[in-house]
Amino acid sequence: MELRHLRYFEVLGKTLNFTKAAELLHMAQPPLSRQIRQLEEEIGTALIDRDARPMALTAAGTFFLEQCTQMLSRVREIQDAALRIGQGQRRWFGIGFVPSALYGFLPELIRRYRLSSLDVDVVLSEMTTVQQADALKAGRISVGFGRLPLDDAELVCEVIADEPLVAALPLKHRLLKGGKPTLEQLVSEPFILYPARPRPSYADHVLQLFRAHGLALSNVIEVNEMQTAIGLVAAGVGVTLVPDSVQRLKRDDVVYRGLKTRNVTSPVIMNYRRDDASPDLQRLKTLLAALYKQTASAD
Repeated sequence: MELRHLRYFEVLGKTLNFTKAAELLHMAQPPLSRQIRQLEEEIGTALIDRDARPMALTAAGTFFLEQCTQMLSRVREIQDAALRIGQGQRRWFGIGFVPSALYGFLPELIRRYRLSSLDVDVVLSEMTTVQQADALKAGRISVGFGRLPLDDAELVCEVIADEPLVAALPLKHRLLKGGKPTLEQLVSEPFILYPARPRPSYADHVLQLFRAHGLALSNVIEVNEMQTAIGLVAAGVGVTLVPDSVQRLKRDDVVYRGLKTRNVTSPVIMNYRRDDASPDLQRLKTLLAALYKQTASAD
């Protein structure tokens, strides 16, 4: 499947007329029909109901058209940004991040960076820490914010915070009656671990924390997203550990409780290429230092 197939289908899906779509695409109708047939064969299902009068999309076709439109819109944005950068009108700065970073300092850092860098296109990409390493070395991002240390000579990995972990418990859970819970108490509960993949990830960090205290989880439920884990906690399925800043994700049916066990934390790590001396990265680091100094003064 190529981009041209998506473009052909987008035009056909919006016009629902092979003749008109072919005119808009500056091609003959027979080749367009063959391209759409090839697309349907590759997907394995019909996208066009050719027996309908007037022609209509199948349910699969309606879904595929929506996805095509979103994808092609993003492609056009990328093309426009690349053109501006290539012409020297704009610079590009990519930031990779793990989802939990969005509940801490990162949104404010991004806001300040964008205000101070009006000539820079800031591109945000959600990715795991391991994915950030590959993206940095491939040049797809300029900096990453993760939670796992990376052993890579090409990268600098600076721990900028060591965030306490808190227990996320269902409303009226029995552990809420006894003050702060311990890791030992959490082991006896069904534990919701995330992300299930890709690994290694924050999930492995949590497992290591239990092992460091001589504990092993025996009843584990794996999910891919933190929001899913918290949703299952709300449903009473189990408990989990989340970074302290996630408490900003307020829910009436979930209670966040600090731990009695000491040194249960998760680092926030800034990753960037060792040879990157660009002014844009230096500006981000300066803003980050100022933000943490301001936060420390407020605390």
